[in-house]
Parts: sequence; C-alpha cells; structure tokens
Amino acid sequence: MNQLTSAMQSLLAQASTEVSRKEFLQYAGRGLAAGVVGGLMTSCSPSGSGEATTYAGPNGQKVPSSEPVSPPAKVPSAVDQPIELEAWKSDADRQSPPPPTPLPPDERVGYALVGLGHLTLEELLPAFGECKKSKPVALVSGSPEKLQKVAKQYGIKPESCYSYENYDKLKDNPDVQVIYIVLPNSMHAEYTIRGAQAGKHILCEKPMANSVAECEAMIEACKKAGRKLMIAYRIQYQPHNRMVRKMMQANQFGKPKLIEAFNTQSSANPRHWRHKKDLAGGGALPDIGLYCLNTCRFVLGTEPIEVSGYTYSTPGNPLFSEVEELCSWQMRFPDGIVVNCATDYNAHDSRLYRVMAERGWIHLDQAFAYEGQQLKTSRADGMTERTEQITLGSKNQFATEIDHFSECILNNKDPYTPGEEGLQDQRIMEAIYQSAREGRPVKLPTINQRDAFRGPEPAEEKKA
Repeated sequence: MNQLTSAMQSLLAQASTEVSRKEFLQYAGRGLAAGVVGGLMTSCSPSGSGEATTYAGPNGQKVPSSEPVSPPAKVPSAVDQPIELEAWKSDADRQSPPPPTPLPPDERVGYALVGLGHLTLEELLPAFGECKKSKPVALVSGSPEKLQKVAKQYGIKPESCYSYENYDKLKDNPDVQVIYIVLPNSMHAEYTIRGAQAGKHILCEKPMANSVAECEAMIEACKKAGRKLMIAYRIQYQPHNRMVRKMMQANQFGKPKLIEAFNTQSSANPRHWRHKKDLAGGGALPDIGLYCLNTCRFVLGTEPIEVSGYTYSTPGNPLFSEVEELCSWQMRFPDGIVVNCATDYNAHDSRLYRVMAERGWIHLDQAFAYEGQQLKTSRADGMTERTEQITLGSKNQFATEIDHFSECILNNKDPYTPGEEGLQDQRIMEAIYQSAREGRPVKLPTINQRDAFRGPEPAEEKKA
C-alpha cells in the first residue's frame, strides 16, 4: 500500500505534465483513478482548502461558487465614448460593434409624437427603446382613449398629452424639443408650421407634403422661427443602402449605367386615408414609390434632368377611385445614367433595386423594408463570375434617423435630410404626374452640384 501511495504522490507532483489514462489505471485501477481526478479538482479550488467553494441556497442546495471578476476594460470619461472591453474574438470572425453609448435620460432630446396610427405604435415608439440620444415625452392624438392607454404604456405624463385642438400648447412644455409629425400627408404643412411657431424643431414623415407650395411654406416657417426641419427619409440612414452609396462613390464596379427599382404592396381598405386624394395627395407614387425615387437620387448623389411617367388603376376597383394603383417612370440623369422605377398598390410586396455598372452589379433585396435587407454584388474574376453576399449588423432604422436629428439639435448641425430634400422629391413627383397626364417626357432644371439638397454626412458610429 505504501508503494502505491508513493506512486500516486509522484504522479500528482508532475502537475505540469500530462497524466495518461493508462498510467492512472496501472497504479490505481478504475475506482482509484476517479478519486485522483477528484483530488486534483479539489487541490485547484479557489479556497486552497482542499474543498471546492460552494454557495448554499435557502433549502440547503449547494452549487459551485466563484469570486466575482470584472473583465478588464478601458473606460473613457466622456459619456458618448464607448467602453473598450478586452478582446476575445480573433480577426477570423466578423467583429462586434462597440457597446452602446446612450446619454443619461435627462440629457436626451425630448420628442412629442403627433398621431398615434400604425407607424407610431408599431415602429416609432418601440424604436425609442433603442435610441441613445432621444426619448418620447409627449403625445398628440384625436382619440382620448388611445392617448391615455399609450401614455401609460410609455410613461408619458398626463399633462404631456394633447389633442389637436390644444396642440399649440406644446410651446409651454419645456420637456419637448422636437415635434415628430406622423399624420396624413395633407396635414404635414399645417402642423409643421404651427409646431415651428411653438418654438419646436420639426421631424416630418415623408412625403413632405402634397405640393411644392406646401413644402416651401414649411421650409420658410422653420427658417423664420429659427428651428430645424428634417424629413424622415430612414433609407438614407440605413447601413445597407449607405454601403451601396459608398460603393458607387468609390466606383467599385466602375461607373453606374442603369438602375432598376421596385416597391410594391397590396392594399385592402378603401376607407383608409392613403386612398383619399385630399389626404394623401396621390396613390402609390408618393407613399411607396417615393422610396425608389429618393433612394436612387441618394445612391447616385446627382439629380435627374428628365422624367417620363405612366399611371394606371384597375377600372371598378374601389381602392383606386381617387388615387393611382400603379406608377411607372423613368429618370434620365447626367452622364447618360437611366433609372427605371415602378410602384403598385395592388401587388404582393417586393422592395428591391439593382445597380448595373461597367464591371459588376449591386443588388439590394428588401431595400425599402424595415428589416431583412440582403446585399449582393457580382463581378468577373478571370474565368470566374464572383457573386458575394455582404452581411452587415442590424440597426433599427427609425432609432438611427431619430438619433441623427437629436445629434443635430445637441450640436447645432444641419440635418442630413432637410426640408430642401423633401421639396426636391415633390418637384420630381409633380413632373412625373405631368408626364403621365400629357404623355410626354418632362425636363427638369439641371443641377450640377452633388448632393445639392442634403446636409452634412451623418456621424459614423464611434469605434472602440
């Protein structure tokens, strides 16, 4: 027995060498080998007492316990600088973005949301949960019951809930810095102008309004009041669309020659405001076709010089007694670039565009959707056609655009998509409708400046 014990001690003393299963069995047999393993585990316990540290629960359950350890990190003093955690991934895998850097709640920009319809309830209010610089602080609605319930859900104070009749009292609410207009298109101009007169900055949903004259009045009112005006073109802040723009700016596939863009969805309620011309201003074009129009301008960075349009509505369909079902149009840009677009209110949803360039193509599926974007590129590589799918981290588009406007307010910067951007789209849409009515191309003023109607580029996400 003494000889066996001595052999076991000899093995344990060689802690820096690997002990094979064969050696264990040679000296101790299967049962004793298990005991040696248990002894090794005990000898490595944090307490060094020969027993593993445990935590005893209220009913006597025992579970392993360890000393709490905080991973090493660099912690910048500035609140908007991300904490830099210790590295753990190799460069063989896609790297994670820096941790979020939310401002303290009392430093975030306060928003009043005007209108509690689908977009506000389904997308905007939930998006504030992902915002870093913004918070909802007031609501405006024509439905007292809806107003009361939503206010409780999102912690809005009862005194910060307004009707359309007392909307102007927002001027007396110091918590509100921005009014977000989420109303039928025909109401955008009035509530933007009244909001600016109340001393608040304005974020307005697209389309900006129902006419060029309304857009111009909105811009003038905000300038006169010294307030900022931004149009909610979420696509211009969405990572996949921004990557397409960067690829084209860098001529990654040579010069673009042709773009095809489509945005369709199926409607079912003829009583909805989108199917009333007085409220919507038009049908598929200003509602969903605008994404094709604005995104193509955005990725090219230039303005069309001519448009040709065509509209159609199925006879007898009550959905389209006032507004168009389909709009198809072509835009001619400088350097011979042609953009073909189509939108339809009575087709299964399809939201995509493809850029055909000299040396390859760029394709973005679900381009105008709230999520699910799929970006692909293709080019020749010798005798091989190389098609690649590019995966990007997901971001909430609404949170991203809202936080951009908050940053503009906090740092006194011009927004990337100001009122002038919405005005330019309205001018082009009116030209498309004119072309469809008259059956001929309509020329547009030549604008040589790149990104003529956009503000400074949004700040890139800070890297850890």
